[in-house]
Amino acid sequence: MSEALKDTYKTLSKPSEEVLFKEKNSKFFGYAFPINNEDDVKEALELLKKQHNSARHFCYAYQLGTESISYRVNDDGEPNNSAGMPIYGQIQSFDVTNILVVVIRYFGGVKLGVGGLISAYKTAAQMAFEVADIVEKTIDVHFIISFDYKNMNKVMRIIKEKNIEMVSQTMEMSCEIEIATRKKNAENIFDIFNSIYEIIIKEKVSL
Repeated sequence: MSEALKDTYKTLSKPSEEVLFKEKNSKFFGYAFPINNEDDVKEALELLKKQHNSARHFCYAYQLGTESISYRVNDDGEPNNSAGMPIYGQIQSFDVTNILVVVIRYFGGVKLGVGGLISAYKTAAQMAFEVADIVEKTIDVHFIISFDYKNMNKVMRIIKEKNIEMVSQTMEMSCEIEIATRKKNAENIFDIFNSIYEIIIKEKVSL
């Protein structure tokens, strides 16, 4: 049962510092970024390609989501599964999500073989995580509460009592407040507001 109520996840507070792993004259630069969507992935890759415009390979893996997980790996010209999967293995190993890890390779003239590549990409990804700031965040549920202005005090009292985070608010004759609460408290918070006459609460579905 405790697993069903897991409402935290680990991610990075900010992009990691650059790390460098060298193997037989090849250089592997490793980076880890916190991301929220695929646009963040594109932005980070564009930035790195400007920074390393003479590099041969930009291999990466990313994972998004806390309950339904999506991930992608890219070997970017390296032999199949020799780069993206070893990088993704480190995302799993450090148990983090909403993460992009990029390892950029400058070829040094000596072939490493598939085993050597797997080891090098894994090591560079691991090094990026070792210098990164990994933080724990809560999985939040967002609700929209709609009510007439006359019920403002009732709503505000509950928000204050329960220490609920307000995301946004529109205060006019008819009012709307978006709140966020930890997943494990969500049902309880919903029931409190739902039981009050003239107050409508619905879960905000993120697209």
